Amino acid sequence: MKSFCIKTNNTNILGYLETQFITMPLSDIYFSTNKFKLFSNIIIHYKGKNTSEFINLCSKILTTCIITFYEDSIINRIINSNYFYFDNFEKNIIKKTCIETINSDYLANTEIKEEIWFTISKFLNYSRNFVLDGFVNFRIFQYNKYLDTIVDLSVNKYIIDREYTDFINLLKAYIDSKTETIDMVHLIYTSNSPILLDGNRDLINFSTNNIINTPYLSDITFSACDFVLNTLLGLLPRKIIVHLINEEDDFINSLKLIFSSRITICKECDICSTYSLLNKI
Repeated sequence: MKSFCIKTNNTNILGYLETQFITMPLSDIYFSTNKFKLFSNIIIHYKGKNTSEFINLCSKILTTCIITFYEDSIINRIINSNYFYFDNFEKNIIKKTCIETINSDYLANTEIKEEIWFTISKFLNYSRNFVLDGFVNFRIFQYNKYLDTIVDLSVNKYIIDREYTDFINLLKAYIDSKTETIDMVHLIYTSNSPILLDGNRDLINFSTNNIINTPYLSDITFSACDFVLNTLLGLLPRKIIVHLINEEDDFINSLKLIFSSRITICKECDICSTYSLLNKI
């Protein structure tokens, strides 16, 4: 016979575990719930011979229980402890990113579930007392470490996104404070070799622009897209027609945010056809 006791004060967990144990696909299982001074206990007895399968099933139930009922509070604890300087609005954004990241990584989810299951099954083989809070806090180190990493990545993403938004708003404010100097610009866009034309379809040579004294560009690396943005901010055209030779990417999305209503996307005019053919050649 195999017996052990699960201790918790969470009524939702108690209800969940009772439901799961009732529906376990093994016979000769008996359990009772008792309220004591410090904990409510679920005491489980298995009188059958397939002890390994019994422990396997109990470990699966407890693994799902821990992820379902503890993951949210662990993430909150990590955020509040390590990133207390963010306000509640920012913390909620970070937490949402954590959940999205966890849900999107099937492989990591599978591995961490297997790690929790293995730790629980090993514990149940030699112990009769299973204190849920203590087990979560002190036994499943890899799970806590995994969630700590997820929070850290989510914080970094939030900071980068915030800086990107500030960057976009800074450029929009700059544009709004200046007067347009040219009526129209055509941007023939491929990520590797974008081309700028004026309203007369003459080439605008952006490669010779002085980027050193331009405070609103990155000082880390300069790509062709950096020079395009630099030139557009210098010219401040009233209208920018973007001729997409390939698909929209992050740079085009950034241009749309910066120049908003000044941007028009084109895919089917004679300029698009000509440069699409040249691009294929």
